[in-house]
Amino acid sequence: MSELVSILNGNTFVVSDEVGDVEASPTDPTGLFSFDTRFLSKWVLTVNEDRLTSLSTDNLQYFEARFFLVPGVGSVYVNATMSVIRQRSVGNGFTEVLSILNHDDEAVELTVRIDADADFADLFEVKDALRKKGSYSKRVEGDGLHLAYERDTYRRSTAISSSQECTVDEDGLTFTITIGPHETWKTELDVAIGVSAHQVEGQGRSLAEQARRPIPDMALGLSRWLEETPRLGCDWETLNRTYQRSLVDLAALRFSPLTAGRNSLPAAGLPWFMTMFGRDSIFTSLQVLPFSSELAATTLRQLGLRQGTRIDDFRDEDPGRILHEVRFGEMTAFEERPHSPYYGSADATQLYVILLDEYERWTGDTELVKEFEFEARAALHWIDTYADLQGNGYVSYERRNADTGLENQCWKDSWDSISFHNGTLPGFPRATCELQGYAYDAKVRAARLAREVWGDPEFAAELEKQAADLKRRFNQDFWVADGEYFALALDPDGRQVDTLTSNMGHLLWSGIVDDSKAQAVVDHLMSDRLFSGWGIRTLAVGEARYNPIGYHNGTIWPFDSSFVAWGLRRYGYKDEAALVAAGILEASRFFDGRLPEAFGGYPKSMTKFPVQYPTACSPQAWSTGAPLLLLRTMLGLEPMDGHLIVDPALPKTIGRLELLDIPGRWGRIDAFGRGRVDTSRVTDA
Repeated sequence: MSELVSILNGNTFVVSDEVGDVEASPTDPTGLFSFDTRFLSKWVLTVNEDRLTSLSTDNLQYFEARFFLVPGVGSVYVNATMSVIRQRSVGNGFTEVLSILNHDDEAVELTVRIDADADFADLFEVKDALRKKGSYSKRVEGDGLHLAYERDTYRRSTAISSSQECTVDEDGLTFTITIGPHETWKTELDVAIGVSAHQVEGQGRSLAEQARRPIPDMALGLSRWLEETPRLGCDWETLNRTYQRSLVDLAALRFSPLTAGRNSLPAAGLPWFMTMFGRDSIFTSLQVLPFSSELAATTLRQLGLRQGTRIDDFRDEDPGRILHEVRFGEMTAFEERPHSPYYGSADATQLYVILLDEYERWTGDTELVKEFEFEARAALHWIDTYADLQGNGYVSYERRNADTGLENQCWKDSWDSISFHNGTLPGFPRATCELQGYAYDAKVRAARLAREVWGDPEFAAELEKQAADLKRRFNQDFWVADGEYFALALDPDGRQVDTLTSNMGHLLWSGIVDDSKAQAVVDHLMSDRLFSGWGIRTLAVGEARYNPIGYHNGTIWPFDSSFVAWGLRRYGYKDEAALVAAGILEASRFFDGRLPEAFGGYPKSMTKFPVQYPTACSPQAWSTGAPLLLLRTMLGLEPMDGHLIVDPALPKTIGRLELLDIPGRWGRIDAFGRGRVDTSRVTDA
């Protein structure tokens, strides 16, 4: 199977094979996508009716790629007298410069063909293999091919043109050319997309201009992004490479919502989740805050603007609730999916308040905190009212949209991710443990904002009282006494869902764990049942549903491990945090610096390399942010009273480390450290 090549620009991205071709099946996530619609499902190049073979692919820039090809698909290479270069860049569609080089002493006559088609599939249709309900049309107009789809007032279009003369039919473009000895033939192919016929017909602009719109100077934008983030110097080349890969991938995943102007927030991941997510955007913004506050500021603004205002069962919306996901495709437009937006998340609302406080602690931007005081108070009200489905003072969830809503509305949102030790599934509502930790942390942080920014000490005192009561009750009700760990959840009858999971690490991060219980929690997290040597498993070995390649039932998620490490650090377990960081960063070496969404939970001693999870997103925002949070954790970076505390505890494998020009309310500060923590458990496992 050929490796997929992706390039992206905001909401628009192209996924092709290593030759640059697209030949998508109904469930194949390849093609040209924008705002959740596939605008091109076929784009195949042939020369004299032959497909091409890849020599190499250059996609070092996230918004462009070059494919170096030769004719023929044989397994034995014969010195080619001709080579082909496809240089592709993404804008409002994409532009592809096709160059054919004749290396022979004689002229060559060629028939060059681009076969093109568009199924205009909604991304949900691609994932679920659903059929469309509208009508298609194709037409040749002038020197261009126009593909269109229409369903009532919903219209999507793709227009294809070339800078060189060609024959156009309803299935593509044909060039009949002669290339002289040692000469090059070149054409520019422009693929422009639109949401109405008027847009692809130009409105006075050429198709080439449309295909490039709205491409800014992407290289300059990337250069500025990299210049504004801290500089890393380190003896361990793996960390240097992973850090640079993370910064570039974060730049690639930035996109500007329709109401955000040029400001950007992180999309969740390629290919399925190139859109705004509440939980994912918040977690990623938290990870990135010590390196850039731009993503956090835009995330807070955009999620605040879309905060729930009514009770809507179809969208699982409540007043004060922060959205889960926004989509723009056909199925959302016709309310066959509730994502306009969909609010089925039981944690994004608490996390919104947490990010608001953490943002102010780093930046000192009290104006934004004042601007979104109403939204923060509405979020806190949601925690106490709409989220307390059983009247027991705990956040729980149960979908109200039984057809298309999410069953599990925590971050482990697959259908079988919440189970008892024996593998049976609890009923609903479910109150998972980390939701309570987030609620506790949100109240503690909101109390600080109320006292120091909003000028409401009475509200602050009330929030602190509520948080203390929640912590007391939680440490009684969720503590599995005979195992000395926290239950994954409470079921509708208040029974403990007694599974051992990575969620306990999120409890440490939130601060809800009693100090007297912390050591037992840490012992479980660092045991062979949960810590594989690469990272923390989502589900412990020995649980009935444990599967090292089960999505949330035994795989390792770099994002999850990064927050576990942050939690370990919060409770003073510096060496253990460094051990987790070393495992995840060592794993990044096998993924060329780009950590995937998840990888297998096999013991390091068994595989000696991390095993790929088959359908993981890559790049994926909170995996891309994980190395940054691990850097913060290892260096012990903590804003306090307007200053930045630096307290390093680094693995020996890192050696010397310096992070220069860390931005914040203090201006810019440098941090230094040397690796002293013994990580032999990772390196020798």
